[in-house]
Amino acid sequence: MAARTVYESGLDKFNRPSKGVNIVFNLIFILLALVCVVPMLVVLSISLSSEDSIRQTGYHIIPTALSGDAYSYIAQQGTMILRALGISALVTIVGTVLGVLLTASMGYVISRPNYKLKGLLTWIVFIPMIFNGGLVSSYYINANLLGLKDTVWALILPLAVSSFNVIICKTFFKSTIPDGLIESAEIDGAGQLRIFFSIVLPISLPVIATIGLFLCFAYWNDWFQSMLYINNQDLYSLQALLNNLMSNVDALAKNAASMGVSYAMLAATMPKESARMAVAIIIVLPVAFAYPFFQRYFISGLTIGAVKG
Repeated sequence: MAARTVYESGLDKFNRPSKGVNIVFNLIFILLALVCVVPMLVVLSISLSSEDSIRQTGYHIIPTALSGDAYSYIAQQGTMILRALGISALVTIVGTVLGVLLTASMGYVISRPNYKLKGLLTWIVFIPMIFNGGLVSSYYINANLLGLKDTVWALILPLAVSSFNVIICKTFFKSTIPDGLIESAEIDGAGQLRIFFSIVLPISLPVIATIGLFLCFAYWNDWFQSMLYINNQDLYSLQALLNNLMSNVDALAKNAASMGVSYAMLAATMPKESARMAVAIIIVLPVAFAYPFFQRYFISGLTIGAVKG
């Protein structure tokens, strides 16, 4: 017993980093944190700066001349911003719910050892992780064959299922759901749908929460699908609106001009640089506030199916 105690204390001492190594690690993590935080502070500073100060002195972490013109201008364009916010919220909610249901059901099916098509479906899910048909074929199927162009479904369906998420669900179900539990439910006369919704899903909340968060942030931050499939500005999400602002500084002015305001006057007076950054802040804030509360689910998502000692 004493030898075991000595061995354990010696192992703990061996695994304990020295004070110098601790200092180095702390400095590295502080540097990495600054790399993440400083760009956000610069964006916030630009959004609160006046256009004249940006033109004269450039970008600074601390604004040289505070101004709320960008946020006032965005507030004046409330109809466009609220419409884009509504599209983002709709796509995120519907896409997350649909994606979780499709991903969990596919993962459950290929995790069952007695399912005859398990091997074939596993390969069908696995191959797209390595190879894909390319952008041209995806665009042809989604826009021409399925007719999703200029519809909300073009923002939802292409991102609903990914092979990575399906493999996570399969691994979780295979390592967590006992076969005896499923067999006992089948003996009692339960069908597969009832087993899945009444037994499997209620005890699989960790993987459901993890996949849901992956999908939620993916939908909220997506702008690429809008660039490919959306020409109608009424269907722009906040991210697509920001991308449009980045590529066309007069996008907000054009929208206001369509409402009867002089385009020349707006183009001359609108806070272009600060307005871009203000929209970026509006997009980032929901994720920034939500992420600390759900961070543990991202960590659990990385360890799902790991070997337990």
